[in-house]
Amino acid sequence: MSPQQKTWHEKHKASLSKGQRAADIMRNGMGSWPFVASFIGFMLIWAAINTVALAANAWDPYPYILLNLLLSMLAGLQGAILLIAAKRQDAIAAAMAQHDYDTNVEAKKEIELLISMNRVQLEILQELRKAATP
Repeated sequence: MSPQQKTWHEKHKASLSKGQRAADIMRNGMGSWPFVASFIGFMLIWAAINTVALAANAWDPYPYILLNLLLSMLAGLQGAILLIAAKRQDAIAAAMAQHDYDTNVEAKKEIELLISMNRVQLEILQELRKAATP
């Protein structure tokens, strides 16, 4: 394949809007182990600061009502992001299925052309054999 020819995936990636790229980046980020580990780390640090370091002047003392509010907002936002990502994945799957179908239709045409050429060649061979036999 020459460097000028782009694959279907490269063409599709180049056609994405900024919002679609952002949804993919956020989906890939939130669906990763580093995100989970950093989020658990953040919650542990939050609890440690508010329980031990700032015991008398904690901005969010136990039972961490502010942290619960932040987690609830994050869960709502993640739900929306996951729905956006799911819609994008459905669109990608539909586009890939259409591409596969188009490729199969083209391949079928080429195969039918090859079969018809083969039939013509076989007919020519049979005529040559008939002509060669005395």
